[in-house]
Amino acid sequence: MTENSDPSVRELADVPAVEVISRAAVMLMSSAAEKLGLSESDPSESPYLDLDEARRVITALAGLVTASVEYLGPHAGPIRDGLQALQRAFREASAHPDAPGAGPGEKYTGPVH
Repeated sequence: MTENSDPSVRELADVPAVEVISRAAVMLMSSAAEKLGLSESDPSESPYLDLDEARRVITALAGLVTASVEYLGPHAGPIRDGLQALQRAFREASAHPDAPGAGPGEKYTGPVH
């Protein structure tokens, strides 16, 4: 830490990589869930529903998870499960679902059914 910094604020260099990756994954998951309208009792009525944006965020999440799964240790399973749940929610929200393997992030994860 620098001399003038607040000791309660961690320097990024002090944060383990697995924590940085996990936090990034959680942020992407949260963003995708919002863009799928999952915070509403009826997702199709959400003012935040935006499938184009959700596709982008889910694809970014899939790339991050695929590239870093070997480093995530016990966090890998829950993060992968969350990703697959978002991919399925995207398919359900789509008026014209993508073909298996063509959904968001499926080029990295394989088809999600």
